[in-house]
Amino acid sequence: MTPRILASVAVLATLVAGLVAAAPLGAQTPVPATIDPAADRAAALAVVKRLFDAMRAGDSATVRAVFHPQAHLSSALVGRDGTPQVRVDSLGGFIRAVGTPHAEVWDERTSGEIVQVDGPMATVWTRYAFYAGTKFSHCGVDAFTLARTGAEWRIVALTDTRQRTGCPEQAAGAPR
Repeated sequence: MTPRILASVAVLATLVAGLVAAAPLGAQTPVPATIDPAADRAAALAVVKRLFDAMRAGDSATVRAVFHPQAHLSSALVGRDGTPQVRVDSLGGFIRAVGTPHAEVWDERTSGEIVQVDGPMATVWTRYAFYAGTKFSHCGVDAFTLARTGAEWRIVALTDTRQRTGCPEQAAGAPR
């Protein structure tokens, strides 16, 4: 064989080997379709509710347990100068803040939850009002993305909005 033919055969062998090696990836068993969508929606929402219960209790261990270790946290807000901003927070910082003793209970009250599930992914979109003890602090929307890892749902991303004015809870005084 000539060197040119040998080079062509080597390139062809490399391509075939790559396709053969990649074949098992395409042949993997797909994630099974949701058997009980209502149960999945309820389970995903329960994780979010567990987060808020843990915040009220100052329970950093439970907060850590509901998040994936590499979860992303961010806030989309309007700065004092009126410009839109994004603030990215660390999961570790959030867990420390929840677990650090504070005089007031951190009470995030949610309403109007919308839960969507597609196989191993879920989203929860909810309005919230945040209180430090009985004092209203701010309101906004929480948008959670959760992923099912094995039999459990964990939060992989949380983005919230924050506003201190124009909140329905302010006008009502929102007693609990």
